[in-house]
Amino acid sequence: MLRHCGFVAALMLASFTAFDASAVERRVAFVIGNSDYREISALKNPAKDVVDVSDTFRAAGFDVFVASNLTKLQFEDQFRNYLAAVDGADVAVVYYSGHGFQIGGENFLIPVDASLKDAADVEVQAIKLNDVLQQMRSKSKIQVIILDACRNNPFPRKDYWLRDQLLTASGTGLAQVRSSLNTLIAFATEPGAVAYDGAGDLSPFSLAFSRRALAPNQEIRTVMSAVRRDVVEATKGLQVPWENSSLIDEVVLMRRSSRPSLPPVLEKVVLSGVGPVDLNLPEPVEVDGGTITVSIDRPPALGRLMLDGKVVEPGDLIQGKDLPRLQMDVPKGIGEPEEMDMLAYAARDNWGGEAKGMLVFRVKSGEGTQGEQVMASLEAEQKQQVLQRGIHVTGAAEAIENREIDVPVGIGAVALNLDLPADDSAVSLKVANYPATGTLSLPDRPLTPESSLTVGEVEVLRYEPQIGASAPVEVAFEIRADSGVSKPAKMKLSPSVDPCDTAAGEPLDLQGVVPGLLPNEIGADAVKLCETAVKAYPDVARFRYELGRALLAAGKVDQARKAIQQAADRGHVRAVFELGYLYATGAGMAVDRKQANTFYAAAADKGDPYGMTSWGRALFHGYGVERDTDKGLDLLLKAAAMGHTYAMNDLGAIFTEGRNGVPADQARAVAFLKAGVQRQDMYSMNLLGRNYLSGRGVEKDPKAALELFQKAIDLGQPYAPGSLARMYRDGVGVEQNLDEAQRLFELATSRGDQSGAYDRAALEMQKGDKADQAVAVRFLAFTVALDLRNELPEARATLAKFGTKAKAAALKQLRGELKSKIPLSGSVDKQLVKVARAVWEQANPRRDLF
Repeated sequence: MLRHCGFVAALMLASFTAFDASAVERRVAFVIGNSDYREISALKNPAKDVVDVSDTFRAAGFDVFVASNLTKLQFEDQFRNYLAAVDGADVAVVYYSGHGFQIGGENFLIPVDASLKDAADVEVQAIKLNDVLQQMRSKSKIQVIILDACRNNPFPRKDYWLRDQLLTASGTGLAQVRSSLNTLIAFATEPGAVAYDGAGDLSPFSLAFSRRALAPNQEIRTVMSAVRRDVVEATKGLQVPWENSSLIDEVVLMRRSSRPSLPPVLEKVVLSGVGPVDLNLPEPVEVDGGTITVSIDRPPALGRLMLDGKVVEPGDLIQGKDLPRLQMDVPKGIGEPEEMDMLAYAARDNWGGEAKGMLVFRVKSGEGTQGEQVMASLEAEQKQQVLQRGIHVTGAAEAIENREIDVPVGIGAVALNLDLPADDSAVSLKVANYPATGTLSLPDRPLTPESSLTVGEVEVLRYEPQIGASAPVEVAFEIRADSGVSKPAKMKLSPSVDPCDTAAGEPLDLQGVVPGLLPNEIGADAVKLCETAVKAYPDVARFRYELGRALLAAGKVDQARKAIQQAADRGHVRAVFELGYLYATGAGMAVDRKQANTFYAAAADKGDPYGMTSWGRALFHGYGVERDTDKGLDLLLKAAAMGHTYAMNDLGAIFTEGRNGVPADQARAVAFLKAGVQRQDMYSMNLLGRNYLSGRGVEKDPKAALELFQKAIDLGQPYAPGSLARMYRDGVGVEQNLDEAQRLFELATSRGDQSGAYDRAALEMQKGDKADQAVAVRFLAFTVALDLRNELPEARATLAKFGTKAKAAALKQLRGELKSKIPLSGSVDKQLVKVARAVWEQANPRRDLF
């Protein structure tokens, strides 16, 4: 019977080399293959490249995001999920196979829905490589971008807008990229040249990469050199892969630093004179997959080692799977009295990992009655051991089989808390089915599809769901013992989003895990849900930020500011932006535009699209900072490229009018507004509707305008009711209907549109003798109360012209609508404005977009 021998272990382990597990690297890859282009010719290889390359990264232990045939919107969504996963990662990788080309030295990746027919299309339809790289830089320690995209430019148009210039697109290849510190950018071919699809299913570059990347313990620059040799040979020198590197740290894709797992010291009774005796040594477990060989470092002195009837000599290599069949033959006459002996051996894997094992013998004589009794006892022990191991394997399978475990998303690797009934060193588990998304790991290493683990490691097995994935995944194991017993077991892991994320997550939060809600969509239960999340996960900054959002929505500004500050202090970038917003709007504090800009700039530097938009807007217009048109425009374009519709609307206004030296281009403005509408932005709908009414950048189309206005109204947009009301008032594109116009102007007023309120007052005054003077005064009071930027100074002058009687009636009516009294002083006009503002705020208690 094998037993752990404590005192011998303490004596002998000093002679063995210790193994120190290094901290687990967080490595995340985004593999994209675009084949099925809608407006241009399809590509045959990327669909297969994406499968092969993603399998390669998964085999290397990466958390792998895989995407095929991405549209621009799909890229934005999936890239945001990837960035959330990359946050704080050691290595971030993007591998792209598909169409790509350069304009003015800038490289662009092409989604499958791109048409690029108009000069403005590249900014809203293509993906700028530098934007991708900058986002990766802001999140991770090391960045690797691998591009199999150096094909011919397939689009007939040659000039496109890039910032403030029209530039010509290159016909071939990609431009060289200047990489920042700790970045590697690899191209399928040299700058300006074209890569080939090849004759097979995979491109020559992807085929070579998949073959070479899994070379164990090879630094990536060595891997890429091997890839280059393969591609040059495969294309007869026509294609030469290229890379720019500023790496100062090693990047090893297929790291094999672990050792085989086996018990270091065991003990056994061996009888002499009875022939070869089974040693029943446990099979070494190779945690990374592959094969193991065993060599004898110190053979026993009292007998011979045997395998399948042949003597095993010192230095002979045997397979790890054969170790359980190793036997010991001790000659007759030895063991009376009992003697001690030992066997030392080493198990080595394919990658240089090594583990030491030892077996200590107590040799007893097998002769006579006493020997027969010992023999019978050992045989009984052996049968019991086989039975016991079968029970252990069955128990382990039952503990795993059909388990369904909910695993929270976005809190890191979560312990699965699997409790196996026994810790038997001879039992191991091999991963038979790796989860389709997410990563399995142990505290000292990631697991891969080829990994095995000992039964003792199961209790610390962890799983981290992939952000954005919601479907349950299946994990299967083959549970084995050296006795030959084997059983399968599988379990289901279901990613679950915390209720706080669902209730108060924010759109475009690059550290978030959900599409998010606008401020006015946050419900009353969000505060309690997020307080629970903060208590359960005090180290997850996102929950503190979402608690702050919920508190703001509930009107608890002081508490909200505290929670947001805590989130910012813990590294949540959107919380940094939010602090700037609080200073900019004076929410619970004095307005301080310069302080707001400090926070906006900090968030923008970390790649936050909200921060980039607000800081870009400030720089472009000179709000609280010296104007820098170029930098401001660049930030707005970057935010728009991330899918931020506020930036798109700002750009629409800039290009509509031409501002600060940026030339007007109505078609370019419309391109950004259409991009906003495509993302269901209600402000873009209202602005584009106005373009269809005026014919700026598009042909006049009142019907299209009406549809856009109505959709924006349905979404709660504040100014769209006034836009549609003017159509009904003036009979533009619809039959004139003053009653409908009146209703819509009143709806606009209730949503905070000062222009809608002013037009409602004007509509009332146009009734002549039938006009209700108090109603006109009421809406003029709302106009002034809502016109915080003093854009309608004539409203205050018009209000002053009304008589005391009408003003008194309107003031009485407004005061009657208040649920609580407010102190009033000053002129009647000032009282009207103050009460009108209070009535509006009472009906709109939440801080929201309006």
